[in-house]
This record gives sequence, structure tokens and C-alpha cells, in this order.
Amino acid sequence: MIRSMLYATDLGLYAPYVLQHAVVLARTLKAELHVVHVVEPMGLFAESVLQSYLTADALKELHSEGVNTVIDGIEARVLASFREELGEGHQDLALICSVRVVQGDPSKVILDQARLLGVDLLVLGSRSKGGEGDTPIGRTAARVLQLSNVPVYMVPMLQRRPQT
Repeated sequence: MIRSMLYATDLGLYAPYVLQHAVVLARTLKAELHVVHVVEPMGLFAESVLQSYLTADALKELHSEGVNTVIDGIEARVLASFREELGEGHQDLALICSVRVVQGDPSKVILDQARLLGVDLLVLGSRSKGGEGDTPIGRTAARVLQLSNVPVYMVPMLQRRPQT
């Protein structure tokens, strides 16, 4: 029985499409819906540039305060995008129990959040970039599929199919 679900969003082009799947599943199954968005840590190049311009204390403060400010802003953006997509006051907004923005490696954070929340199902898109490519599934989706202890509902991204 599926009582709770975790929808992992990248806030990309296809996020509203994947959200619709998550909401319909939650409504149909009468399940709680949790949402997570992962912010990847700053890269080594950006870190080294900042180190050359900031003192160690200023860099430490930027990491702690700056990241928290960014995460708070992203959480607000996620909620605003849900309201926009579903419509303000829409009954499906009540299905969303929590929205979390966490910094780290996307696949690891998604799997950790699934375990911490004790969800019965993960919902995610097959890839974040909408461009044509040889890879039908993204790195994060592949990792989550390989390592998840719960079923994964993967939404394929809309792509133009070759006409025959």
C-alpha cells in the first residue's frame, strides 16, 4: 500500500509535467506527497575564485548564511510554482505535506530523504534537460533507480519522436 510519496523536482522545463503525475498519483492513492529539490554544492572552480577574493571568515559566513538564504528563496519559488501550476487555493495543494530544499549530491539526497520520510514511492522525471540526446535517462534518475529501496515512478520527458 502506498501511503506516502516523495516527488523529486529539478525545477526544470518538465517539472510541471512531472508534478501533474505526482499529484494525480497522490490524489488517487490518497497518499501524502512530500517534495524535495536538491541544490548541488558550489564547484571547485567557483570555490577557488571566491577564496582569492574573500577572507576565510567571510567565505565561511557566505557558505552558512548565503546557502541558507538561497535555499529559503528556492523553497519559496517551489511553493509559488506549485500555486501557479495548480491554481491558488486548488485542493491538490493540500496533498503536499512538505517541501524541502537540500544541498548535496542529488541522487544521494533523494534516497536519504526517501529513507528519512519513510515514503513508499519515489516520483521523478527521467532527465532534467529537454534537449535531444543519446541518453534517454539522466545520471540522477539512473542512480536513484539503481539504489532505491522503494518503487520508483519515472515520468519520461516529452521528446519529439522521429516520424516514420
